[in-house]
Amino acid sequence: MTTLPGRRSSTFTRLLRHGFTDPSGAERLLELPELSSVRSDPVLIEALGATADPDLALAGLVRIVEAEAEDQRRVLLDTLITAKPLRDRLLGVLGASEALGDHLARHPYDWKALVTYEAADLHPGVPEFERCLAEATDPDALRVAYRRCLLSIAARDVCGTTGVAETAAELADLATATLRAALAIARTAAPEDAARCRLAVVAMGKCGGHELNYVSDVDVIYVAEPVGDTDENAAMQAATRLAAHLMRICSDTTVEGTIWPVDANLRPEGRNGPLVRTLSSHLAYYQRWAKTWEFQALLKARPVAGDPELGAEYVEAVSPLVWQAADRDNFVPDVQKMRRRVVDNIPADRVDRELKLGPGGLRDVEFAVQLLQLVHGRSDAGLHSGTTLEALRALAEGGYVGRVDAAQLDEAYRFLRTMEHRIQLYRLRRTHLVPDDEAGLRRLGRSLGMRTEPVAELTKAWKRHAAVVRRLHEKLFYRPLLDAVAQLAPGESRLSAKAAGTRLEALGYEDPGAALRHLEALSSGVSRKAAIQRTLLPVLLGWFADSADPDAGLLGFRQVSDALGKTPWYLRLLRDEGAAAENLARVLSAGRLAPDLLMRAPEAVAILGDPEGLRPRTREALDAEVLAAVGRAEDAESAVAVVRGVRRREMFRTAAADLIGSYGTEESPAEADPGALVDRVGLALTDLNAATIGGALRAAVRARWGDTLPTRFAVIGMGRFGGRELAYGSDADVLFVHQPREGVGDEEASKAANTVITEMRRLLQLPTADPPLLIDADLRPEGKSGPLIRTLKSYEAYYRRWSLVWESQALLRAEPMAGDGELGRAFVELVDPLRYPAEGLGEDAVREIRRLKARMESERLPRGADPTLHTKLGRGGLSDVEWTVQLLQMQHGWAEPGLRTTRTRRALAAAAAAELIPTEDAAVLDEAWVLATRVRNAVMLVRGRPADTFPAGPRELAAVARYLGYEPGHAGDMLDDYRRVTRRARAVVEEHFYGA
Repeated sequence: MTTLPGRRSSTFTRLLRHGFTDPSGAERLLELPELSSVRSDPVLIEALGATADPDLALAGLVRIVEAEAEDQRRVLLDTLITAKPLRDRLLGVLGASEALGDHLARHPYDWKALVTYEAADLHPGVPEFERCLAEATDPDALRVAYRRCLLSIAARDVCGTTGVAETAAELADLATATLRAALAIARTAAPEDAARCRLAVVAMGKCGGHELNYVSDVDVIYVAEPVGDTDENAAMQAATRLAAHLMRICSDTTVEGTIWPVDANLRPEGRNGPLVRTLSSHLAYYQRWAKTWEFQALLKARPVAGDPELGAEYVEAVSPLVWQAADRDNFVPDVQKMRRRVVDNIPADRVDRELKLGPGGLRDVEFAVQLLQLVHGRSDAGLHSGTTLEALRALAEGGYVGRVDAAQLDEAYRFLRTMEHRIQLYRLRRTHLVPDDEAGLRRLGRSLGMRTEPVAELTKAWKRHAAVVRRLHEKLFYRPLLDAVAQLAPGESRLSAKAAGTRLEALGYEDPGAALRHLEALSSGVSRKAAIQRTLLPVLLGWFADSADPDAGLLGFRQVSDALGKTPWYLRLLRDEGAAAENLARVLSAGRLAPDLLMRAPEAVAILGDPEGLRPRTREALDAEVLAAVGRAEDAESAVAVVRGVRRREMFRTAAADLIGSYGTEESPAEADPGALVDRVGLALTDLNAATIGGALRAAVRARWGDTLPTRFAVIGMGRFGGRELAYGSDADVLFVHQPREGVGDEEASKAANTVITEMRRLLQLPTADPPLLIDADLRPEGKSGPLIRTLKSYEAYYRRWSLVWESQALLRAEPMAGDGELGRAFVELVDPLRYPAEGLGEDAVREIRRLKARMESERLPRGADPTLHTKLGRGGLSDVEWTVQLLQMQHGWAEPGLRTTRTRRALAAAAAAELIPTEDAAVLDEAWVLATRVRNAVMLVRGRPADTFPAGPRELAAVARYLGYEPGHAGDMLDDYRRVTRRARAVVEEHFYGA
């Protein structure tokens, strides 16, 4: 094929369009003389393009063709072009499995096994596979025959003739036939041993469950009995030799490869115990010594080879023991610990690729199903299935699992098992790791029918199904009170207090007695309310147990339910609105602040069921509600009482959204960007406090002067208030400015303004159930010694003559918040030249700022406080970051418009954009500032009162850690991470603030 230099051939373009990643190499292969009769036939390239890996399929076809005699080669190629079924099967296998391509290259005539299919061939069972293996009289012949059978299973699989469950069942049936053939070879090799004993092979694990993988250890247990008068020891020795020979036949590797390892380690005493036992020896061990996991393993026991009667006797004898396992002490915690240990043993660099054992993996589904089977299977024989999907279906039909949950788990499990099959089929290796290379992911995605963007589509689908499994697994596997259910005697339906208490204690409840009393109060009786509570509580208890303080969560739920239980909408909301119940559980068990706010007005729980309920309200909406409430009120006290009620409700909304965003829910993961959470909280609280102050101002003016105050009046936010970075426990730092109206004297105006301030402060601090709002005006000129309020001219005169550098720095946060907007803007115009001085700061001013900062560090840190953990004044904390940013603003704000903002993070980003600080250093400071702010918020949410340090108590510290995204038991990691982050930030501060 000749093309002009620099031009691509039409074949090259066709190959590229059909999914070849190396079209040049494919062109060379098609040019081989062996393919001369088919290279130009369009059906070949089209069929290759339909495979998982067209390049691999073509290379495999070439190897087969080259290995064939010329007459057979012509038969193969003619059949390939004319018979679509063969074309799809053969090329499909070659494109999905390099290992089966190797087999066909060694045994090129085995392709004929794919040519015709009778009806029985579409769904072969053990008899069909036994016939296929019947002529194999030695181990290598068995390996070749096994691969030939495997070839037909893979062909049906990759062409979609069989689904994943059918494929797994066929693989288990082929394993059964192979074990029988291997045992026959072993018996033929040692007829005297065969005559001395009855030997049964009992499959366990996935083979026993009739759901085997392409490449998996085949787990077995051997049971034997003497024949006639044969001595028992001699019979056991003979059976052991036969069993060991069977294992070598299947496990050894030769030029024909290996079949699969046969693993007998699930036997009594594991690898330390005898390979073969009598039935009575097995029973004696299980009745006296067996551990919980051994009964869980026996759930899948199925006789597959050897003496069928003995195998059936074994399963019949151990089955009652399996279904009594849930009566054992600590049964559920034992199984849960096994699951956690499996996850913990996965190397960190593999956990995200682990399809079987990782979070949201296949083992999650299998463990959850098995646990529910063992607990409920004592009284329901319909659950006695060793096959995961059959058992899941039975659990759903019996009402033990919700039908929707079961359907979602079924879909996810089938998808993940199909992924596992395709991964193992490629090289016929035992692996559960998703490929981490582009080519492997592309081949895997295409094998699942994803052709447009196979890597992206595969990743999205895999993560979606894993998330479904993780969510439902935790709901089922850690199902609250399961242990208590497991402790019931057969036929009973009422939980014993002791068993329920034990389970609650295991879930993390410190006072199971009180918890039981709450449960009894909530769920006892025959009312509709109690029935709904009985439906809700198992799920809620699981969510409470996932928190740092389950007791507080359950107590809070009882209190809210007592307050709202008679309202028709409350329980309906929790039952019908999927997110409402989980949101409430997260809020009630995460700390004191949000529950305290909720208890003062329990009807605010409705916020948690509204899809838009957790979204912060706009300043405009808040102002409209507040001012309308003031307008309707009879007096200032009742007006501000309503305003403070609005503030309490909106603080609850903000705290609830923060907690739910930090914890995540079953429907949505935790917020990935902690900075976004901090910004949302700061902005919401700022708008809320500004609206509250605006409402108090309107109420104070209206009570004394009606609609118009004798002087124009504005409230200027300062500090975190002006920066829109308020935390839950922050005061409102402000300056007050007024301007007498035309015709009003200075004295009258000043007196009116001071009266309004005094009245606002009084109204906002009246003792009520609502949290007070403290107004702090200490940043005003002359501090506490100066007048509370000044006119614009007075501020101008003071700042022109007396202003100190620290006052200019404080004015960086000045932002109008309430009152006369025009006056507020005039104040900002007045102070802009002070906070962004032309040509920046002089050396003396920079030196003075550094001196003040150093003095603050040495004098203001509380005695005994750990400087590495103090969020405000400690090393690399809020003060360090903010003073560094503010110094940059004062030095360069005159020239860089982006620096003219009251918000720390925005100013820091602007400084990095203007190359005033390296991007990496800005990121370090930003991370530290966000972390310190989140810690302060967390402490307030957990303790219900503000603090600048981590809590000392272990439960409160654990709650802070959970808020910050750490798993239980990792509070120490949180402290280490905080020290690491702030230590790095301090190094940046030393360089950019102190000039070190």
